[in-house]
Amino acid sequence: MTVIVVSGTGTEIGKTVVTAALAATATAAGRTVAILKPAQTGLTPGEAGDADEAVRLSGATTGAELARYPEPLAPDTAARRAGLAPVSPAGTAEAARKLAASHDLVLVEGAGGLLVRFDEEGGTLADAARLLGAPVLVVAPAGLGTLNSTALTAEALRARGIEQAGVVVGSWPAGPDLAARCNLADLPRAAGAPLLGAVPHGAGALTPVAFRAAAPSWLAPALGGSWDADAFTASYTDMSATTAAVTV
Repeated sequence: MTVIVVSGTGTEIGKTVVTAALAATATAAGRTVAILKPAQTGLTPGEAGDADEAVRLSGATTGAELARYPEPLAPDTAARRAGLAPVSPAGTAEAARKLAASHDLVLVEGAGGLLVRFDEEGGTLADAARLLGAPVLVVAPAGLGTLNSTALTAEALRARGIEQAGVVVGSWPAGPDLAARCNLADLPRAAGAPLLGAVPHGAGALTPVAFRAAAPSWLAPALGGSWDADAFTASYTDMSATTAAVTV
């Protein structure tokens, strides 16, 4: 895959760290990687954005933004309030294609969820993915409520004829509760796509050296890593069964 679009079921669920893990894994395999953030919101000029952070953690070759808006809002709203030009699906696709001409892999990280509006015409990250013919990797939270939002995201992708690469848990807790443990088995069913990784909570606080060394162990072979979905799920399924037996 030359371009992968990284979206989420919502905001603040680990998209940037998952993007960094993808970039680190590909970079370790000798691939040149570009990270594209079409719309960065909530930051002023000079502050490090999501693309900058993903490059810092991963060692990716290139980080790029198309637009930056100071208020932490949806891109369309943030652009309108700032009196600045919005980004568009077509502009995002064009920028990704240009980066793909000089990089082995381009990771396009969205803002918030799949259908957050880019502009007044209602353009979204899904439209950019469709224009690119690129698969979308969905980042989901671990706990209660994630199955519905994951299923809705998957349904939106199918309705638009967009390939879903799979699902990655963006922040896997050190002490997962019953819902999180059960969701490991339920997320692939909700998504209609494979579970392709689980990034530990707090991974973004690691040093770049430690992050790059560990990143492949968080992602499945389909994403270049060594993470085993069946083994990981089974270890927590056994724990859930033990908990249920004790409760009864």
